[in-house]
Amino acid sequence: MRVLLTGGAGFIGSHIADALVERGDEVIVVDDLSTGCRENLNPGVRFHCLDVRSPQAARLVEELGPDVICHHAAQVSVSRSVREPVFDAEVNLLAGLNLLEAARRAGARFVFASTGGALYGDAAVLPTPEDYPARPVSPYGVSKLAFEHYLHCYGAQHGVSYVALRYANVYGPRQSPHGEAGVVAIFCQRLLAGERPVIHGDGRQTRDYVHVSDIVRANLAAIDAGLTGHFNVGTGRQVDVNHLFRLIAERIGTEVEAVHGPPRPGDQRTSALDASLIAERLGWRPRVGLEQGLEETAAWFRARVAAAR
Repeated sequence: MRVLLTGGAGFIGSHIADALVERGDEVIVVDDLSTGCRENLNPGVRFHCLDVRSPQAARLVEELGPDVICHHAAQVSVSRSVREPVFDAEVNLLAGLNLLEAARRAGARFVFASTGGALYGDAAVLPTPEDYPARPVSPYGVSKLAFEHYLHCYGAQHGVSYVALRYANVYGPRQSPHGEAGVVAIFCQRLLAGERPVIHGDGRQTRDYVHVSDIVRANLAAIDAGLTGHFNVGTGRQVDVNHLFRLIAERIGTEVEAVHGPPRPGDQRTSALDASLIAERLGWRPRVGLEQGLEETAAWFRARVAAAR
């Protein structure tokens, strides 16, 4: 199978690329390296350094004729989306539409990395199922939801086959500790540096944390499936940020305490995803528990720090 993977030099995308190459697929990675890293690129991929908003990216889709586009290039910061909503829409909505038009012309299936927590907002039902009303409270969530509507439209109007995967909070090796997204990576990096991490707000806000290897399995299932739809990808478990910090500090082996700062604009209080539908339709269930996943992630960051010395 020929798969064009956007964001394949990034955190999640590079893990997906590894899995696709390992099973023998032809993988074309499109990434502008604005946040991705060359060192993440699997040597078995064909790499094109392109902005997914560009006409060149759309032409590449049409020239190569992939069977599937797996779209992971994105602006991932909720707080940045509040500060820069136009930029967020350009990257998360217009770039996707650029690729979707190309997919329509090329006859490619489309797998989209969407969001769960930011889509549903502070839901009254937890864990939250896919049929819960989506009322995002950040431009990031709005842009992801808007593109899901485009996917539905293209499916109805043009017969484009698609799956939208609504991720919980993804963590694991290769996640960047720089920037505003990726609290697990940020905590690991700062604790290993002997610094006191900042918890935004009171730390009682909850999230559903899912390991990147489980996200990879969901993508492989979505790429291979012939069905169309929207699926939550999460564990259903709520973990507050204070507890998450303690779990990470234990695995790093430090008694450093966090500092509490002001809440971030656009952040919601609670989030957990009901993944029953993807279990039923695609046979996917999470395999990596949080404690195990944090142990692995902390070990990866510890090895990175040691190698840099």
